[in-house]
Amino acid sequence: MNNIKKINLKNFEIGGDKLTILAGPCAIESQEILDETANGLKEITKELDINFVFKSSFDKANRSSITSFRGPGMEKGLEMLAQIKEKYDLPIVTDIHTPDQAAHAAEVADILQIPAFLCRQTDLLVAAAQTGKIINIKKGQFLAPEQMGSLVKKVEDSGNNNILLTDRGTSFGYNNLVVDFRGIPIMQSFGYPVVFDATHSVQLPGANGSSSGGDRRFVPTLAKAAMAVGANVLFFEIHPDPDKAKCDGPNMIALKDAKELFTICKKIFEAVK
Repeated sequence: MNNIKKINLKNFEIGGDKLTILAGPCAIESQEILDETANGLKEITKELDINFVFKSSFDKANRSSITSFRGPGMEKGLEMLAQIKEKYDLPIVTDIHTPDQAAHAAEVADILQIPAFLCRQTDLLVAAAQTGKIINIKKGQFLAPEQMGSLVKKVEDSGNNNILLTDRGTSFGYNNLVVDFRGIPIMQSFGYPVVFDATHSVQLPGANGSSSGGDRRFVPTLAKAAMAVGANVLFFEIHPDPDKAKCDGPNMIALKDAKELFTICKKIFEAVK
């Protein structure tokens, strides 16, 4: 779609002729894991000539259990992300969960991400928009893609036109998600780049009782399909050792597998373009 707004970030455009990937560990576990993942992904995306934004969350507030790992919290987490930003010269995307977090997170993050379960929260969208940062709204698992138009308008009416929309699967019965790829062009019709989250889309919410399950085998299949139908951006949660990750391990991909997957996705993206 030629009417999609190109979003300027750092020295590149999101939604232009070059693939953009948002990727990193689900939640911040340690500075060492952040460093290893950021360094590895920067090398891969530089070699492949892909725009790259590093992602990790200082707090994962939507957990299945009160004992689930959430991250180091906002203050410490933003300090750790700031080190990654400076050391590797990378833009940063991270989640916010409450309106009061927006301004503080914006001091470090280039993209503020609105979690899927919170996408309709007006005060959160307004506070994020008012920072002037790029706002990535993840489509709630409970929403039709057409309903994202009203959320776009909340951000626009708050004075911000730097918007990304993310599809991360839709609830399909209990403990399961399905991807309806019609949602990508439908959300693109609002005029902004659409991100496809290939890792959360294979999540099995609450399937393990006190935690969510997932099946990372299908991440490459969904990522390639999203490229084929014209998604502008890909989102992956990536970890050096997903089986030992403290958060969302079953649906994260291993750092060692990223280059091969990115290479294939870029080829499809360019063929579609």
